[in-house]
Amino acid sequence: MLDALNKPAAPDYAAIKAKQQAAWSSGDYSVVGVTLQIVGESLCEAMDLRAGQSVLDVAAGNGNCSLAAARRFCEVTSTDYVQDLLRRGRERAEAERLPITFQVADAEALPFAEGAFDAVMSTFGVMFAPDQERAATELMRVCRSGGKVGLANWTPDSFIGQLFKTLGRYVPPALGLKSPALWGSRERLGELFAEAGDIAVAERQFVLRYRSAQHWIETWRSIYGPLQKAFDTLDAEKQLALEADLVALIGSLNVATDGTMVVPSKYLEIVVIKR
Repeated sequence: MLDALNKPAAPDYAAIKAKQQAAWSSGDYSVVGVTLQIVGESLCEAMDLRAGQSVLDVAAGNGNCSLAAARRFCEVTSTDYVQDLLRRGRERAEAERLPITFQVADAEALPFAEGAFDAVMSTFGVMFAPDQERAATELMRVCRSGGKVGLANWTPDSFIGQLFKTLGRYVPPALGLKSPALWGSRERLGELFAEAGDIAVAERQFVLRYRSAQHWIETWRSIYGPLQKAFDTLDAEKQLALEADLVALIGSLNVATDGTMVVPSKYLEIVVIKR
């Protein structure tokens, strides 16, 4: 659709966000989330967190970074716009006796004062905010001058990046919406953060380990909202085609030779020091 100036209309971010929230609320992402705990630990080390610092975890999911920061005796606030994921994070914190504040919050409209936190972080979370510029601005806004913003974002050519490209061939994204995987490119990070702070970027990888490609598909199809929703929108023939494409994708990246699935997925570990 074109506006009066004959330019593409802006995406309907509210509608997109509502659909995203429904997708992430379905299934049980926490089962996937806990496998990524090592990423949260690594990010906290990269940020050199110190005991007593105030830390905000944005789009925290079930709390990997939140728990990692709390283990370092930081004062942690864990936020997400999916209530059930926060509940899972709270259960984990209670099991480990870690004092964490949990609060529902939208990454594009954080309910905190400017400069309220010493450190702000997100692992594979804020990258899915539909309005990327607004989300990046919010991360920097609530971080104090001299504080740090830390991110872990899948790269476009990673397994997860290619997963979303594959899903996009079957269920096209909303018109005008930027790919979340752009947050995993140095060029895009420069566009989002270069004027706000000094950026340090390191390439890392997380390895997905499952019994087989089919085991991964069955597991993620039942618990990973975006994949579950994609399959649910397709007819039987297209479901089979999508499954075949996923098997082929895994096969192209699998480094295991014993029949299991061992697939590295690249991500960027980013630390921005706010000016």
